[in-house]
Amino acid sequence: MLSKVRTNYCGRVNQEYLNKTVNVMGWVHRRRDHGGVIFIDLRDIEGILQVVVDPDTEEAFNLADKVRNEFVVEVTGKVRSRPEGTINQSLFTGEVEVLVKTIKILNDAQSPPFLMDDLVITESVRLEHRFLDLRRPDMQKNLKLRHRVSWLVRSYLNDQNFLDIETPMLTKSTPEGARDYLVPSRVNEKQFFALPQSPQLFKQLLMIAGYDRYYQIVKCFRDEDLRADRQPEFTQIDIETSFMKRDEIMKLMESMIKEIFERAVNVNLPTPFPRLSYSDAMDLYGSDKPDTRIQLVITELSQIMEGVEFQVFKDALEQKDGRVAALKIPRGNELSRKEIDEYTDYVRDFGAKGLAYIKIIDAEKLPDGLQSPIVKFLSNDILKMIIEKTGAVSGDLIFFGADKRKIVNESLGALRLKIGTERKIYSEEWSPLWIIDFPMFERNDETGGLESLHHPFTSPRPGHLKVLSDSPETALSDAYDMVINGWEVGGGSIRINKIEVQKKIFEILDLDKREMEEKFGFLMRALQSGAPPHGGIAFGLDRIVALMCRSDSIRDVIAFPKTQKAQDLLVGAPDFVDEKQLRDLQLRHVQSRS
Repeated sequence: MLSKVRTNYCGRVNQEYLNKTVNVMGWVHRRRDHGGVIFIDLRDIEGILQVVVDPDTEEAFNLADKVRNEFVVEVTGKVRSRPEGTINQSLFTGEVEVLVKTIKILNDAQSPPFLMDDLVITESVRLEHRFLDLRRPDMQKNLKLRHRVSWLVRSYLNDQNFLDIETPMLTKSTPEGARDYLVPSRVNEKQFFALPQSPQLFKQLLMIAGYDRYYQIVKCFRDEDLRADRQPEFTQIDIETSFMKRDEIMKLMESMIKEIFERAVNVNLPTPFPRLSYSDAMDLYGSDKPDTRIQLVITELSQIMEGVEFQVFKDALEQKDGRVAALKIPRGNELSRKEIDEYTDYVRDFGAKGLAYIKIIDAEKLPDGLQSPIVKFLSNDILKMIIEKTGAVSGDLIFFGADKRKIVNESLGALRLKIGTERKIYSEEWSPLWIIDFPMFERNDETGGLESLHHPFTSPRPGHLKVLSDSPETALSDAYDMVINGWEVGGGSIRINKIEVQKKIFEILDLDKREMEEKFGFLMRALQSGAPPHGGIAFGLDRIVALMCRSDSIRDVIAFPKTQKAQDLLVGAPDFVDEKQLRDLQLRHVQSRS
């Protein structure tokens, strides 16, 4: 039981409180016995405060002698300056300490599996004991930053006359239903709700209903393969507007992101954000979310290599959409043969058959100044053009990719990111950009059919309506993604607001009239009710905060995340449903029907 009112947070006591009596409460971060004087670092949500217990206060001293790490205690004492030479400038409280008058143990604790300032803790241990992991100052700092970012987003959008409107959590399964999380309906036997992958259709319906500017910070659910920047449940900053064109929306959202970075972490993002077409992003960086801090680009060599007899390059260019490209590595001559072999194995994971290379020993001496198994297959004129095109100089190394364009882009793009990160080939700390002019569709390698690159409600670019009929695979969409440091933090588009265009998209995607009505009948009817031009964007809150925290994983900014196997190690979810629960569910179905 508490005996007194808490007067201060531990982490907020400073010289302002000198000679004042304070009553603080928190967890024992560390206890030290120095020659009969006991020092306790007391921790709460605001930070750490050093308290000192003298043997003169016998009762308090005896209790302090019993406390251990993570005990919950209440301390009353007088604030005094720390002795000279003991000041800790890294703490807000580092110039003061509290001389204890009384101490009370509010609760004891078992010895924790890790200390709160341990630097190396396996993630499985952290997630299994998440209630302890969340006590760590780094985690508390992350979650407080997440709160601030959410507050700043709400403040910005409220000032821009956006309305915060909730949309349903229990909804209808989508055409990508294999990735939906399903919830059985008790009163509708054999029928299921789906948890939303996005509020996409509901926010469009809100625009049709006339709400003009909508936002929501909302949980979404997607049953997909996980990685560091994905979770089965994640949080979106979901936004939609009416009567705004693409460039207006992008300008408004760019302003919002710039403001929250500046106010949350004092980072001035360079503006305006550069814009890069999807096609150029793939050809130059091998990715539609390039980390443009890394000063490595992929160089197109297909035209130069036409007619070259080197079989690897020749076979690649004889394929439909084949490509030969190069990646120059500054000072790459330092790479050992073992490292080159490891990079060769790495790109095989992305479909590449191998990784040809040339080491530039002396760029002025051809071919003797080059070191490579493939030099003998290339003429001096070709070698000279390769060096000029890539901008290689003596001491550099050139890697080559040759295959279908998709394989070359993905393998060299991944290699670019890996080498750039390992060798720290960076230009600046923050590099935001927009990716625009995405294709409307991509072809499914397994079925051969077309699929929406974003989603089937994305409008084609102005002037591309006719292309939908003549050559849908070449049509561009009015979509835009925001990328920061290689992370896609937001994606949006102008939506289709005309029923004829929406029907055309569904037809290209091979939906017949029955499927259109069954899946999207409500949307089709709404589009015929006076749908305004509208568009929007959804930002990943988890990713934005992880970037601000300079964390490699969004699990570090989510209070209770899942593992990469979509498991919650803390509570043991997902779990089997026992037979009794299933029988009770069936019984409720029977009772509801009667």
